[in-house]
Amino acid sequence: MSVAATATATALLLGACSSTATGNQAAAKDASITVAAGDITAKNFNPFSTTALQPTLGVIYEPLYWYNFAKQSDPTPVLATGYSWNAAGTELTIKLRLGVKWNDGQPFTAKDVAFTFNLVATTPALNPSGLAATAKATADDTAVLTFKSKSLMQEPAVLANQAIVPEHIWKDIKDPTTNLNENPVGTGPFKLKSFTPQSYVLTKNDQYWEQGKPIIKEVRYLPVQSADAASAALVAGKVDWASAYLPGIDNIIKSNKDLTYVNTPVMTTVLVTCSNSGLGCTGPQTDPAVRKAIYLAMNREQLAKLAGGGVAGVGSPTLLLPGRDDDWIADAGSAKLPQSAGVDEANQALDAAGWTKGSDGVRTKAGKRLSLTVQTVTGWSDYISINDTLKQQLAAVGIELKPSQVSWNEWNAAQTNGKFQLSLDSVGLGASTNPYFTYDGKLATANTMPVGKNATAGNQARFSNPVVDAALKVAAGTTDKAVQKAEYAKIQAVIADQLPYIPIYVNSMLTEFNTSRATGWPTKDDTYVLPAAWKAWDAGIVLKTIKPAN
Repeated sequence: MSVAATATATALLLGACSSTATGNQAAAKDASITVAAGDITAKNFNPFSTTALQPTLGVIYEPLYWYNFAKQSDPTPVLATGYSWNAAGTELTIKLRLGVKWNDGQPFTAKDVAFTFNLVATTPALNPSGLAATAKATADDTAVLTFKSKSLMQEPAVLANQAIVPEHIWKDIKDPTTNLNENPVGTGPFKLKSFTPQSYVLTKNDQYWEQGKPIIKEVRYLPVQSADAASAALVAGKVDWASAYLPGIDNIIKSNKDLTYVNTPVMTTVLVTCSNSGLGCTGPQTDPAVRKAIYLAMNREQLAKLAGGGVAGVGSPTLLLPGRDDDWIADAGSAKLPQSAGVDEANQALDAAGWTKGSDGVRTKAGKRLSLTVQTVTGWSDYISINDTLKQQLAAVGIELKPSQVSWNEWNAAQTNGKFQLSLDSVGLGASTNPYFTYDGKLATANTMPVGKNATAGNQARFSNPVVDAALKVAAGTTDKAVQKAEYAKIQAVIADQLPYIPIYVNSMLTEFNTSRATGWPTKDDTYVLPAAWKAWDAGIVLKTIKPAN
């Protein structure tokens, strides 16, 4: 974004806030806060829509349970209080919370739950998880979902990744895929009060089922179009909650006593490789020895400092998160990525694979240069820095790297269609913290396609391995964590050797708070949620937990 555009965005942001609060005293008196939000493209509160406005999921609409991705923990009951599978894993019985009301005063019952899941099952456009279940209410507080086959791994999609909608509203909506649901009726802690194309306000739901919550009266959502605008708004005290990468954040915090932040890195930055020549991938990256050499030649300490701003986390060759996922990592001795460059080991791997250095320092094999293109999105400054630094690091082992910057649409199309060699992206945030949801999406043969066809299911590396597929099948068929861990160990051994996704570091996730108007925000020592302001489901937990500062 240009300087002029940034200044305009900041001025708009500050001006929009000033009409509702003239300082900390006024904000504290009416117990309201302001949240930095994405662009307002439409008044869209459709909980089935991928472009619904920020507070739709979790603040206005709720799931049955909630999963905290900041740490390993059991799911937290929301609209449900218990669940159980039958022995065959084909029937899921859900016990529901009594006394819940929709924000229009109508009672919430199991009929709403059954209606929601039947609507999803009969409307393919609403069903990205492939949920294959029919549902029925067997009592006001009991819903039963019946699956066509053993479906234990559908549990997170059902329990924690589906907003429940009111049957008395949605049964009359002709097209749930396009309806904007401009006057949303949910069970969440807040409901819509007012809306303009510049900002919108939610007010507390006085009929909310959790006694004494929420305490905050109103929440204003305000578009913030850049990190510079977010920084300016935070420093000026005009925004209370934002999620943005702010260079020099420690200096910003030191200079502003009311500001604090938390870093909750959970998404591993990786080089996605088009790895499978059998599915049409072309280029040196289809050679596992080349992928291994790239992995070994990285100086991740330097990458984290230059591109990660000193706030990136140390990743794992397993693609899981050291710390959070230690119980799922089979080999504790190799749980973390090497931080310094292993130039000698990288050279040995390439030598053994027949790649020899030419007079210009670039290796060749069978007359082909070890030259690779890597794409990232224009404006992604941290990833651009990774590419520029990697170019120098890989040159030390005879690999020529050619970075390119493209629009997001071009980047996404190339990656999903397999028309790339290397591509910077991230891995993380599956349906739950169980590794199955990382490994199945990114590695299962069933979730990829030949080059030229869209691998929208997630395996854009075009990776295919029978050991991995067999392990995923066994893991999906049980709830025994010891059995699952043994199968994940097999997967971890394969991907550490084959490296279809070459991990770099765990990308920072900075979230900033103003404590002058509200307290009880997540902290480093109390990550009771994954606190990013944009995070679906978690935002509702935060907003019903915080309290007015005065």
